[in-house]
Amino acid sequence: MPGENLSRDEARERAALLSVDAYDVSLDLRSAVGDGNGEPRTFRSVTTIRFRCNEPGAASFADLIAPSVTAVSLNGRDLDPSEVFDGSRIALEDLAAENELVVDARCAYSRTGEGMHRFVDPEDGEVYLYTQYEPADARRVFANFEQPDLKAPYRFEVTAPEGWTVWSNGAGEHTDGVWRFAETKPISTYITCVVAGPYHYVTDSYTRTFEDGTKLEVPLGALCRKGLAPHFDADDVFLVTKQGLDFFHDHFDYPYPFGKYDQAFVPEYNLGAMENPGLVTFREEYIFRGKVTQASYEARANVVLHEMAHMWFGDLVTMEWWDDLWLKESFADFMGTFANVGATRFTNAWITFANRRKAWAYRADQLPSTHPITADIRDLQDAKLNFDGITYAKGASVLKQLVAYVGQDAFLEGARRYFKRNAYGNTRLGDLLSVLGETSGRDMSAWARAWLQTAGVNSLTPQVLLDAEGRVAELAVLQEAPESHPEERPHRVAVGLYRRTPEGALERYARVETDVEGPRTVVAELAGAEAPELVLVNDDDLTYCKIRFDETSLDTLRAHLGALTDPLARALCWSALWNMTRDALLPARDFVDLVLRFAGRESEIGVLQMLHAWADSALEHYAAPAWRETGGQLLTEGALRELRAAEPGSEHQLAWARFFASVAFAETDLALLRDLLDGTSTVDGLEVDQELRWAFLEPLAAHGGADESVLAAELARDDTASGKRHQVRCLAARPSAAVKAQAWAQVVESDTLSNALVEATIAGFARPSQRELTAPYTEKYFAAIERIWRERSIQIGMDVVRGLFPVYQDSPQTLAATDAWLSAHADAPPALRRLVLESRDDLARALRAQECDAAADR
Repeated sequence: MPGENLSRDEARERAALLSVDAYDVSLDLRSAVGDGNGEPRTFRSVTTIRFRCNEPGAASFADLIAPSVTAVSLNGRDLDPSEVFDGSRIALEDLAAENELVVDARCAYSRTGEGMHRFVDPEDGEVYLYTQYEPADARRVFANFEQPDLKAPYRFEVTAPEGWTVWSNGAGEHTDGVWRFAETKPISTYITCVVAGPYHYVTDSYTRTFEDGTKLEVPLGALCRKGLAPHFDADDVFLVTKQGLDFFHDHFDYPYPFGKYDQAFVPEYNLGAMENPGLVTFREEYIFRGKVTQASYEARANVVLHEMAHMWFGDLVTMEWWDDLWLKESFADFMGTFANVGATRFTNAWITFANRRKAWAYRADQLPSTHPITADIRDLQDAKLNFDGITYAKGASVLKQLVAYVGQDAFLEGARRYFKRNAYGNTRLGDLLSVLGETSGRDMSAWARAWLQTAGVNSLTPQVLLDAEGRVAELAVLQEAPESHPEERPHRVAVGLYRRTPEGALERYARVETDVEGPRTVVAELAGAEAPELVLVNDDDLTYCKIRFDETSLDTLRAHLGALTDPLARALCWSALWNMTRDALLPARDFVDLVLRFAGRESEIGVLQMLHAWADSALEHYAAPAWRETGGQLLTEGALRELRAAEPGSEHQLAWARFFASVAFAETDLALLRDLLDGTSTVDGLEVDQELRWAFLEPLAAHGGADESVLAAELARDDTASGKRHQVRCLAARPSAAVKAQAWAQVVESDTLSNALVEATIAGFARPSQRELTAPYTEKYFAAIERIWRERSIQIGMDVVRGLFPVYQDSPQTLAATDAWLSAHADAPPALRRLVLESRDDLARALRAQECDAAADR
């Protein structure tokens, strides 16, 4: 649609011209319920915007994406909607110094998780609404100036169906059938929010008394669908919330500024969560319907704290444009783990960060679409795609390096000054660097150039020379950068030396912190040390790099990885070995062998579950095709062995049960899954709850062991929104050409499925065991994606283009087909080309790894 993709230049021009004083937004959501008469549902949205223009007589525009506009008035002058509204923008001519714009529109309910999402619960027929805007979908709900640097206070009022409750950013009152909400502080459009429906709501409160005797009271709320209420552990959510508020008040020295603090767990949510001030939204999958491991609770706590950190980094102080998205996301990602470790029971959260979060960053930073942390965001489509592993996980990793570089005290004092100077304002990179320079006494410009303004990941490798007596004569750290991004960076690292004790434990006996600069750095302090069996060049995970090993260290890990007693060191070694596998330096079968020999000894449940995922990927993508069946048998046998050996009822047992199901393919293994489902077989201590039942049914469906009637019976047993998603995924996983054709048509040829069911259908469609069955869809994929990108919302377009790329057609022919599409579509939207380029890179990486693995068999 013309004008829908706002550019940075347009935003800068508008920000230079306008300043916004206030919004009044009135929504009538009564149309969400009842018979829709077969027509697309819409709701009435009336917006009044008061704003100033510093060049009277100039022209500008407001943003609105809506099926129709009933009326527009500017400064009391009625404008013809057919002349001023083009579907995404409202033209504003001859502006005065002070202006009032009133827009009366019919806006559409969403099924894609963008704008005002409408969900009908299959369990009880109840309707639930919520909004999701980032980066620019508030304009789907009310007319506005949709860019982060035109902040303003908002007053919302909402007319809702009888019996509903409505929430927004401010505290609400219900009078005369209308919900009216307190005016917000000045905030950006994308973090305004409305949640409405018959939600289950639980309350609590937080109180903080400051040193000067003043008291802060924050009403707390947590809400979810009624159907999830029996599973909702709101007490734990409130516990982490209070711990986080205490932690951030201790460190930020700026009281929580947004009044109440509600947290809404909503259905069919595209993201993990969203930091709307006073009304944070989360995907409802963070309410656990069955038994999960502590890693799931840790992940939820991390997200709660990540979003809470945004109240300061992002909401109180907001980036000027999406170029500096990292100013909020990198900080929130770092602070989520920092607070998890410092305030909650999840004191080992940095291990999860090193093992899981940074894996996302390493992958993203080696794609052709990698970019500096401070990115070049030309428009909103660029912005949407930059909510990625660079902006989040690499940025957080670099901030961890910054803390090591300037010291924690200087870092936090810089944050405190940043909040106080820029409260309710907008900032750029330089605003942060200036306060950090003040508090650290360091010149931050060189650090920023190296870490924030260049792309790519360095590799650090130890080089050990021994003297005649077998001691370290010289230990150096070699730094390498890829040809595509040749920047060598300053790294503050800890170098750890490890040897086995007489009892066989592999433990650290020497550690030195040093600054690595340039291609080779000698660590003089380690000269004379006993010869190490293992050198870990980023011990304690202070910097962001790919760890490499010398031959002695690699041999030690092959033989004794499970003997490493420190869980963080062990996680770092696993991560390094996985990077070597992805980089075709370690055969996939060797990584699988390491998992089979040592994963059973892994104490950290989050690391274990990551190893399961990596082993699965190693087999599916990086193993030579001729070895896949052998590897699959080895993994299945190993998983079953560990399942039976695990402590009954433990989370490790649950993790191994899920992994066994994910890799099972032989008839005897599938038969065991069937027997566990019907109770004719048991594993001592393993409770096969509803979520685990679906985990067992999925491989059965994919291998022809659960037909439509079986899945329908299971849905009858679990007739819920979650059950429906599971059933849809299992239905699409069945090994039938007709099934694949139906799934393809539902996603590609129709737009009737909601975002959650699109995601479930895609997940079922693409199965590693069905390569031949899905081979005909390679050509169809490339024929369809440009139309999909043009016709669907950007979220659904991203899901389809990423999810249906023929990743399991891992051959040079598919690589050639991808290159042919890219060559023939040089003028395709850059965001679409980026997605295809990323998938191409994953495919090329898989083919290189398969060659490496095949060579191991020669």
